[in-house]
Amino acid sequence: MYRELVEESRKTFMLAILIGLTIGILLPMQTSVNSRLRQVVGSPFVASFLSFTVGTIFLFLLLLLTGQSFGFDSSVIQEGPGWMWIGGLLGVLFLTGNILLFPRLGSVQTVIMPIFGQILMGLLIDHFGWFNSVEHPITALRLFGVVLVLLGVIGTVALSDWLNRRRGKLVVSMETDTGNLNLWRLFGIFTGMMSATQTAINGYLGTVLESALKGALVSFVVGTMALLLILLVSRQPIPLGRLKGQPWWIWLGGIIGALFIGGNVLIVPIVGTGIAVIIVIVGLLCGSLLIDRFGWFGAKKNPVTGVQLVSLIVMVLGIVLIRLS
Repeated sequence: MYRELVEESRKTFMLAILIGLTIGILLPMQTSVNSRLRQVVGSPFVASFLSFTVGTIFLFLLLLLTGQSFGFDSSVIQEGPGWMWIGGLLGVLFLTGNILLFPRLGSVQTVIMPIFGQILMGLLIDHFGWFNSVEHPITALRLFGVVLVLLGVIGTVALSDWLNRRRGKLVVSMETDTGNLNLWRLFGIFTGMMSATQTAINGYLGTVLESALKGALVSFVVGTMALLLILLVSRQPIPLGRLKGQPWWIWLGGIIGALFIGGNVLIVPIVGTGIAVIIVIVGLLCGSLLIDRFGWFGAKKNPVTGVQLVSLIVMVLGIVLIRLS
């Protein structure tokens, strides 16, 4: 009986890793799709609103198809902590933060700073059991695993970027604002921390509502309403006419986002916030390399280097050490 329980636990954990890697791989595809959508509609907030709306509709349909009800016990609202409803707002903050960071930090630091914040916050949430998470104390082995993951991230993004610069293959435009550069870097770390917080909050919400789909839908509805408010206050129109004749995949961003949030809601109670964040980050970087290699969704093709492959292996070793600690 004990061996069967251990085997079942191992299978559940491996399934959670597979889900985390899959949604991580899908995330840069969402970024590519939403970037195309932004070019068409001319506004990042309009593009995000359309993406969130599609994701909300997709989750709504999934609930219908799975036969789940849309309601939940009123005691959830009365007795549950207020913070469990703000996951969608944190998602909007993370999205807006990336929009603001890119022209000031460049593409490389816009990836690295939030990832550092995600890993840092994920470990803190696990260590202290914040947001009703299961406690996973920080150990020396776990910290060493985190160092390996960060080295892998730097190797995959920054080192490869440096090598491409040396070869004259990459030119990145960046607004120079040396006086405030460190503040923007700190802001990047902060947005990453908010992303990890969203992951923990949505994981708890899915547990309370007893449905990962419901938790993801609530998060998307909150995010959609927040973006709608931004559009109303800023009086930005939605130019739907520009969307005619665009490729069908331009609408996939919202669906991928819904799968991403739903996947996180599902795996966080199984593996914890810290490991969930790191697994998704590895998947994210793998997805980015695939897009670069094959030029999917109109992206420019770039060859995958040996440095990037070695860096991914280092990250996987880091995850194994974190898991074993």
